Amino acid sequence: MTQGYAQNFKKRISVLVFLKNSVAPLVLYFENPYDEYNNLLELCRAQNAVGKIVEKETVGPIKKVAFMSNQISAVALQEEPVVS
Repeated sequence: MTQGYAQNFKKRISVLVFLKNSVAPLVLYFENPYDEYNNLLELCRAQNAVGKIVEKETVGPIKKVAFMSNQISAVALQEEPVVS
């Protein structure tokens, strides 16, 4: 019988932003992902013909991102295991 390696797994939460006419979602990491998710969800629900620019600073590989609020088609939260 083999023994498994003792690894500590932590969970990292990312916010996925799906944009219209885009195949892959934006994967964004924030200090407070649940707050950012709720903010983006409100923008998604209040779709207007004239959008406004949404600019976010993140803590992941993408440091700053901007997109139009009327281009958001969906928002999601994703848990990712991280080995520490």
